[in-house]
Amino acid sequence: MKKILILTLSIIGLNFSNTWAQQDAKAKGVLDKMSAKINGMSSMKANFNLIAKDAKGKVILNENGVLQMKGENYNVSLGKQVMISDGKTMWTYMAENKEVQISNFDPDEVQFSPKKIFPTNYAKEYNYTYAGERVVNGKKVDIIYLTPKNKKNYKSVTILVDKTGMITSGSIEETNGGYYTLNLKGVQTNAASSDAIYTFDASKYPGVEVIDIR
Repeated sequence: MKKILILTLSIIGLNFSNTWAQQDAKAKGVLDKMSAKINGMSSMKANFNLIAKDAKGKVILNENGVLQMKGENYNVSLGKQVMISDGKTMWTYMAENKEVQISNFDPDEVQFSPKKIFPTNYAKEYNYTYAGERVVNGKKVDIIYLTPKNKKNYKSVTILVDKTGMITSGSIEETNGGYYTLNLKGVQTNAASSDAIYTFDASKYPGVEVIDIR
């Protein structure tokens, strides 16, 4: 009886391992296609909707914005706030306060960063699992669940990728239980994008207070 039990458990464990490996392989295929798609763009521009929820599931933010990306650079306009990064420096402009905060860019410390939603360096940074397929707005998308290999200020990233390799949605689960979900729409690949929008020019904002915390 004991031998039969051990053999049964071994078979179950083997089947589970095979299933896990298959799921990882499928996830890798989707992620490779996504990475090739993103890395193949000279730039990207998209409208988006950002929904933020606290640990109890209460919606604390629901706003539309515009995202522009070019390589490591991004410019995000969200409500009365603009977040700009050239990959080294981060500028956060708040129109209501007429101030801009300048800091060293650290994608792990930024609550909302396109670099988390577009994990093109996924093999180095994440463990990943294929989490199934879903139909969104009449289109089939693959669901990929990623967890950071090293300790971060967030627990996981879940992305929805369409059959062309484009991300349509991404959710970030924070360690405190909060969620940020970004839904992309109207994506323009290789959209013309001037390098000037990836730095903050204070001269274009008369009276702005510059707070440099670098």
